Amino acid sequence: MIGGTMMAAYLRVPMLTFSQSSTATTRRCRNQRTRCSVNAATNSAKIPMPPHNPKDPFLSKLASVAASAPETLLNPPRNSDAPPFLDIFDTPKLMATPAQVERSVSYNEHRPTKPPPDLPSLLLNGRIIYIGMPLVPAVTELVIAELMYLQFMDPKEPIYMYINSTGTTRDDGETVGMETEGFAIYDAMRQLKNEIHTVGVGACIGQACLLLSAGTPGKRFMMPHAKAMIQQPRIPSSGLMPASDVLIRAKEVITNRDNLIKLLAKHTGNSEETVAKVMRRPYYMDAIKAKEFGVIDRVLWRGQEKIMADVAPPEEWDKGAGIKVVDEF
Repeated sequence: MIGGTMMAAYLRVPMLTFSQSSTATTRRCRNQRTRCSVNAATNSAKIPMPPHNPKDPFLSKLASVAASAPETLLNPPRNSDAPPFLDIFDTPKLMATPAQVERSVSYNEHRPTKPPPDLPSLLLNGRIIYIGMPLVPAVTELVIAELMYLQFMDPKEPIYMYINSTGTTRDDGETVGMETEGFAIYDAMRQLKNEIHTVGVGACIGQACLLLSAGTPGKRFMMPHAKAMIQQPRIPSSGLMPASDVLIRAKEVITNRDNLIKLLAKHTGNSEETVAKVMRRPYYMDAIKAKEFGVIDRVLWRGQEKIMADVAPPEEWDKGAGIKVVDEF
């Protein structure tokens, strides 16, 4: 007691007795409890109640949490990595469907982050394959991959192949690819379970003409002003190759020519001798001649075939006009 009196005198602090100190402590506790109860009542009165929307899972969850456990919203964790109010979900979910989200007036916010798909990919969704280049390795790889993909997606639906290609040569006759490029696409077409509808547009030359004729029988078409041409395979540029190597390449070209003749004869219905005869020189065919030769089955006239079929032959016109035909002796 004496030590406490001396310390109080040194610090110049009025010293309270035990009874006085206990009474002050009791009063502070009572005041604190009163303030806590008042604050709790005030906080309960100020609890934000989110609007209830049964179509929005986020607002529905938020309203139920505010009704059952308001302290979750009043005392959110400060060191949380999740955005506000998202920690009440067990797993991330879609807050609302795109139709329920208000659209922004800024176009940049809706600009796609990835480039749009290329046009061949969009055509592939319609089961369309377009060959519009000479048959080089890159084109062969893409066409075969598309064929296998379409069969994998649906082995029963038909595949539509539009052909506008000069084959393994350019339009001036220079060789740009090996004959095996055309044979590779041909073999892939024959292995598929799907029907393949071929349509010739522009030009179908050499190996491209073979692909046109290799479509499903009855499903081979050609545009009215398209051209088809069959020709013998050409030997690639020999350069400074030795004579023995040139002879080996020449034998390979002869083998490819014989295979091309056999396949064209098979799909056109002509004999191998007929095909070999017309292939001695480049043999051009328009749509009508290609149909007569057996390369295609129909010409896509857009209604003109029906018009031509409805036209009466000359004998019917003569009969209708009252003209009697006399046989000549």
